[in-house]
Amino acid sequence: MSNYLVTGAAGFIGARTSEILIGQGHTVSGIDNMNDAYDPRMKEYRLKKLQSNAGFTFHRADISHKDVISLFDGQKFDGVINLAARAGVRFSVENPWVFVESNVTGTLNMLEVCRQTGGGTFILASTSSIYGANPPYPTPESASSSEPLQPYAASKKGAEAMLHAYHHLYDLNTTVLRFFTVYGPAGRPDLALFRFVQWILEGRPVQIYGDGDQSRGFTYIDDISRGIIAALKPLGHQIINLGGHEVISINALVTLIEDLTGKKATVQHGPPNPADMFTNWADVTKARELLGWTPEYDMRAGTQKLIEWYLAERSWAKEVLTA
Repeated sequence: MSNYLVTGAAGFIGARTSEILIGQGHTVSGIDNMNDAYDPRMKEYRLKKLQSNAGFTFHRADISHKDVISLFDGQKFDGVINLAARAGVRFSVENPWVFVESNVTGTLNMLEVCRQTGGGTFILASTSSIYGANPPYPTPESASSSEPLQPYAASKKGAEAMLHAYHHLYDLNTTVLRFFTVYGPAGRPDLALFRFVQWILEGRPVQIYGDGDQSRGFTYIDDISRGIIAALKPLGHQIINLGGHEVISINALVTLIEDLTGKKATVQHGPPNPADMFTNWADVTKARELLGWTPEYDMRAGTQKLIEWYLAERSWAKEVLTA
């Protein structure tokens, strides 16, 4: 079996991907700085579950610090899955420096780990935000990614360029996965689905930026993690959309959760946020062709899984900060 390095291992996507790899018999070295970009209780919950597995080792460290490279001296990885990133499109407008440190410098450091340890395929988690304001829909990987709307997307563009440089210089297998909107159990509490489930079940007002007609292409967490693992095979250098195959408006999302919970939402509208894209919708033809990737969960089934998780963990999940 194989040995993988997963950065951002206590994050939403990192934790689930690590769980699946361990379940397949692989070993995982995880690294995470456990920052407070959102309520730290979520990362502590995920990490506790991971540390119950014999095939998991953990480093609490920041990938943006150059000395992190030496943590892995003498180790051999079959793949490096770089999912660590400072979270928050809107927060990146307030503090762009921390996003450059995490997303650009951190990626550089992990590429060095991959190069120095012979670490197999390097996977970078990038973002649909990179496509800017007016891409074609559904959006193919060939659409322009040179007009980002906020520092978060700009920092991811820089990280993507660094992958290409390392592929060119050192013949590394490097794959960029541009994630669209991911949801599911133990998801990020600063994103719409977790927030809406919590607010509706707890009888709190549902805060929506703008009129709610904006939409997102969503994909369930297990489908995303399967795509990541499929992308570990050597592909040279590739950029692949992953997720965002099922588009739903924010208003329709609220209606879906109302239907699944039997609770009526109290909706409050605020002004639209200029850092937000109005919609996203991925063309996932390339993922299907190169990775054999096909999502298994539709929006209703995936949202039901999230609600079931929330109800099981409600004693503490209801207190998780969603602002």
